[in-house]
This record gives sequence, structure tokens and C-alpha cells, in this order.
Amino acid sequence: MSSVPRDEVDPALRHVHIVGTGLIGTSIGLGLRARGVFVTLEDPSPTALAMARDLGAGDPTPLDPQEQPGPSLVVVAAPPDVAASVVLNQLRRWSAAVVTDVASVKAAVLDALERAGCGSSELARYVGSHPMAGRERSGAIGARSDLFEGRPWVICAAPRTDLGARRATETLARTLEAVVRRMAAEDHDAAVAAVSHVPQVASSLVASRLRELPADSVSLAGQGLRDVTRIAASEPVLWTQILAGNAAAVREVLEELATDVAVVLDALRALEHDPDAAVGARAMLARVIADGNAGYVRIPGKHGGGPTRYAVVQVLIPDSPGELARLFNAVGAGGVNIEDLQIEHEYGRLAGIAELTVLPQAADALRALLREQGWTVYD
Repeated sequence: MSSVPRDEVDPALRHVHIVGTGLIGTSIGLGLRARGVFVTLEDPSPTALAMARDLGAGDPTPLDPQEQPGPSLVVVAAPPDVAASVVLNQLRRWSAAVVTDVASVKAAVLDALERAGCGSSELARYVGSHPMAGRERSGAIGARSDLFEGRPWVICAAPRTDLGARRATETLARTLEAVVRRMAAEDHDAAVAAVSHVPQVASSLVASRLRELPADSVSLAGQGLRDVTRIAASEPVLWTQILAGNAAAVREVLEELATDVAVVLDALRALEHDPDAAVGARAMLARVIADGNAGYVRIPGKHGGGPTRYAVVQVLIPDSPGELARLFNAVGAGGVNIEDLQIEHEYGRLAGIAELTVLPQAADALRALLREQGWTVYD
């Protein structure tokens, strides 16, 4: 990404100080530096700080609060269990700076600040925010300057938040090409409980069932299990902090989920006991699957747009160098855009099934084109 001349940088981002150089903090630094913003870094870990510096995320030179001017905006990218104390420290350290945190829970941070005696003038400069972005790799080494592009960045300004502080935080998000969303802290926490925190718990619970499963049974796993358990590899300590910080909202969603699971269990017990007498049990199971269909289609589509129905073209692809590129070239030559891609590797065979997600109107023509070129295509 090309660098933006310093004289084009928004005054709200004259000097951004980032506290915490993990994945999110370092990615923010990289994105801002790529756009010409002056960034300084701080982290209690010298190793993490040096890594972020070496990647080009900012200047780790210690700042002196006695020297003016200080940072115009401070971004606290600390773990959820210490975010409030770091925010309070930064508010009192830099009396003229806007301070935002990017923790994944918001009400708990604001409540902790109020309990700690944070004054109204300090709270006016605080803005809770949460970029809905991440990666499977943690730490500075996984950081990317484009991590936030096209992703929602939730701004949770409190009633006492100064308008200028909120605008400065929104400027940060928009400068990194994120999509700004405004929500109350409680509404944010309820939303992420349903769309992020409970899915993590569900994925971990499903994956945990595999621990004692015989190896022959695990070897039968297909793409469905991989999809459900992909996020089960998440960092336990971080997720313990997140779940503890959003305990009430997560509990509410899990209790509703437990009620639904109980319905499934009742239906299965009835079918197990006497399939012929289990009137309505099959309808219960069908309703659960249908409700899942209805929820699935509400998930935002490509680039955050509305849900879109696609077709899937399945192609046998050898597991050898250059085959995926050859397939992509064939699809591109046919003028078809691949909306998404998954590869399911076949058990005991050096081949896989490439599932090409395309617009429905392009599917039949693409199947015919690929067959003409010698590819094995499944209907």
C-alpha cells in the first residue's frame, strides 16, 4: 500500500500511540504507518515491542509526559482483563489525548473505569471500540496492514463521551478502511456473544469430543467437521479472559442454546425408544435444521453485503504442485469469478475435491468448460 504524505493525515491522527503490540495493536500500527501516520509503540514485553518495531509498526522510543505535545490518540490493545487499568493509566498520563481500547468486550471496561473513580472529564476522552477482525495467528508476527479493510469496527461511545473523541476514533477506523458501526456497549456485548463468543464455545465443545475418539474414527472426518472446529484452535488464556468479561451475555445465549439442545435430545430419545410411536420427533429435528437454514442465510455476504445464494462446482484436483493454479487459470479464462473456495482432501488418496463457489448462472457453463479441458467435475 502506498504511503500518504504527512500533510494529508487527519489532525486527529497527528500522533497515535499504541499500547500493546500483539496482533491487533501491531496491525493498527502497520496500517497507520502505511498511510503516513506517526506511530509510537509501548508494550510491557521487550520482545513483543522489538518484533513490532522490526516489522515497521512504529517507534518504540519511550515517551515523556512532560514533553509536549503528547499523542493525539492513544489506542489500548491490551488483553480484556487489564484493558480498563491500562486505559485509566493512559487517560491520566496524557491529559489532552483521546483514548480508545480495542478489547472484545465493552461494558466491562466502562464499568471498571467508573468503579475506579474515573472522572467525568477523563471519561469524556474515552471511547470503547472493537475492530471485528482477527487471524488464526496471534502476536505481532501475524499482523497485517490490511487486516481491518472492509471489516466492521464498532464504536461504543458512552453518553458522557465527547463528540470530538468519538469522531477521532471513527477517523482511526475509517483511515484503516474499516466499516464504522455505532452501538451501545451492552448491545455490542450481546451481539458478539451470539456471533463470536458462543460459536467459539460451541466449536471447542465439539472438538473436545475428539480427544478420546479412536484414531480410525477421527480419520473419517470430512470438511463439515473441519468447518465446525476451525476456531477450536484458539488461544485458551485469551478466550478465558473474553468469556469472563462477557459472562452474562454469553450465559444468556448458551442457556437458549441449551434449551434447543434439550429439544433435540427429547426427539432422539423418543426415536431411540420406539421409532414408530415417536410422533412429532422427526418434525422437531426437521424444525431445528430448518431454523438453522433460516439463520445461516442472514449471515452477511461477500464484502459485508446482503446474503447471496451461490452454486458450488466440485472438481477433482490432484495434490501436486501447479494443479490449483492450472484450475484457476481455466476458470479465469472462462470469465468466471470464484466467490469462495474450499478444498476437501480425500482420505488415503493424493487428490482433493475443490469446491468452487460461483454465481448460480455461471455454474453450468463452468462445469461444461472444465469437462472440455479434461477436469473431473461432479454434478
